Amino acid sequence: MNTRYSLRKRVLVTGGAGFIGAHLCRRLVAEGNDVLCVDNFYTGTRENVADLLASPNFELLRHDVTFPLFVEVDEIYNLACPASPVHYQNNPVQTTKTSVHGAINMLGLAKRVRAKILQASTSEVYGDPTTHPQTEEYWGNVNPIGPRACYDEGKRCAETLFFDYYRQHRLRIKVARIFNTYGPYMHPNDGRVVSNFVMQALRGEPITLYGDGSQTRSFCYVSDLVEGLVRLMNSPDELTGPINLGNPNEMTVREMAEVVVRQCGSRSRITFAPLPADDPKQRQPDITKAQQLLGWRPTVALADGLAPTIEYFRRFLPSGA
Repeated sequence: MNTRYSLRKRVLVTGGAGFIGAHLCRRLVAEGNDVLCVDNFYTGTRENVADLLASPNFELLRHDVTFPLFVEVDEIYNLACPASPVHYQNNPVQTTKTSVHGAINMLGLAKRVRAKILQASTSEVYGDPTTHPQTEEYWGNVNPIGPRACYDEGKRCAETLFFDYYRQHRLRIKVARIFNTYGPYMHPNDGRVVSNFVMQALRGEPITLYGDGSQTRSFCYVSDLVEGLVRLMNSPDELTGPINLGNPNEMTVREMAEVVVRQCGSRSRITFAPLPADDPKQRQPDITKAQQLLGWRPTVALADGLAPTIEYFRRFLPSGA
């Protein structure tokens, strides 16, 4: 860190006005860092960080990471990329560009200013896994030409670039593989499990399950995830990752739907629709490395995380609903 002008860290968060990014920005500002939030507002919104705009430690910049950025920072959290199938499949070419060109541009910035950089990768690098639970040593089972490949392969390529910069330029890198995360500031129409189920339950609409609902997921509350990201960034330089960050408590998608209906006090019934192409049948992180190397594991119970999430989504209901 350059201490000539300030003892505070200057931290860049790309995708900082998105769901996870907004929570991360709040955490970093609360710790006293100078935070530059960069977002092109494809899925993120100014409203997600509106409470931070008055802070002297926070700056918001509209910028697309597929173009170079020239700033002076000490750390970079690279979160920029649409993360839900609805959004990343809407413009798959741009999704791949965001992952690949965005990684190149942020790695180039980190190299120029000698910053430490963290890549927000994803459990989707494991594809439809043939091993369970998924460890960081598993290479994955991804369809490179399927409709999800723009995201899955884009993130895999970003990881490749990070480790090539590490080996070739000795860049200080961190790679986190993020599993299903939920909480306030999720986009209400992003098509993901929690947002879909909660909005349908609050409206009293049928809950849509794809396939027979037996596919499994593991749901991590966003504050737990942010804690893991910060711990990884602050870990010794030799700890590059990849590190799985997620909640190992596995449940079927149908079980999750039933929990949401109960907690919303809804009378919604469950309906079924065809399973999307390449939808993973199982998803559960092995977090042994995160526990041993970061001293991290999730602490927020599902019911405790769903309560504020449901309250957040109520604001999107018609007035008086």
